[in-house]
Amino acid sequence: MQKAIIEKAKELLAAGTVNRVMGWKKGDFAYDSTPAVFYNAEEIDSEFVYDEFTASNVSKYLIKESQKEGKILVFLKPCDTYSFNQLIKEHRINRENVYVAGIQCDGKLDIEKFRTKGISGIQSITNNNGTLTVETIYGTETVSAADVIAERCLSCKSKKHVAYDELIGEDGEVIDSNRFDMVEQLENMSAEERYDFWRSQLSKCIRCNACRNVCPACSCENCVFDNPGSGISNKAAADSFEENMFHIIRAFHVAGRCTDCGECSRVCPQNIPLHLLNRKFIKDINELYGDYQAGEDTDSRAPLTNYRQEDCEPSVVHERGVE
Repeated sequence: MQKAIIEKAKELLAAGTVNRVMGWKKGDFAYDSTPAVFYNAEEIDSEFVYDEFTASNVSKYLIKESQKEGKILVFLKPCDTYSFNQLIKEHRINRENVYVAGIQCDGKLDIEKFRTKGISGIQSITNNNGTLTVETIYGTETVSAADVIAERCLSCKSKKHVAYDELIGEDGEVIDSNRFDMVEQLENMSAEERYDFWRSQLSKCIRCNACRNVCPACSCENCVFDNPGSGISNKAAADSFEENMFHIIRAFHVAGRCTDCGECSRVCPQNIPLHLLNRKFIKDINELYGDYQAGEDTDSRAPLTNYRQEDCEPSVVHERGVE
């Protein structure tokens, strides 16, 4: 797949169809690739990478890149295209300045799962029918791919691209996944148990803002938490209330717009399962307003912005037994 992607990038650059390429750049180790923009074939040949660790959703970078002169080529995985569509819907991306190449994705690996198995310093990985041969600076290790796949890929909602100008590889289908299973487990807890769960998780937050900065739905020029005129501006949480407030308010801000890309949990250095807050809201919206998938298209109105007489009343929530 990487070879086909690189060839396509150089082809479109040479033809003048685009003047730059958004993709992923090699890091010091196999697992630390990062989003990057490439301007010529030499840069692409030496730095471009697409593999099991290129998990970053690059759609958010197009907010600024699409405002620049010329057209940019971007490679989007199926889940990324939902975020791309949502940003188009919110008029955050100039679609005319973006050439989208949809790329097949068979799931990404989670470096934290390698670390829990005592594997670090990864330099390369070879997949042999589901068994990974991992070359590290300390020697060779083997591990089952199923044991180290990212959680969001285990509960992937779709292998289908919902936006592209051309496709590289095969397109898939929307998946009837198990992504709400953990949400249901939390719902079945008592109020005290849920409170203890979230306090144990959110108390680990160091307010690095990685979740906010990577989230495609968090695209405000000036976040309320950075605005000294908001009355709630804070960098580090002063107490447990502020720890809760930041993440809960952020979840409310993206409700109905979150595409469930899982970037918030992926980048969290404290491994807080922040995506569960968003999935709870997605599940509730589906149950109260009908099934809705943010980013599935670019023209429908989200349930929370499309007010109808038949919308549910607060009593409906009470009758569902939500505490």
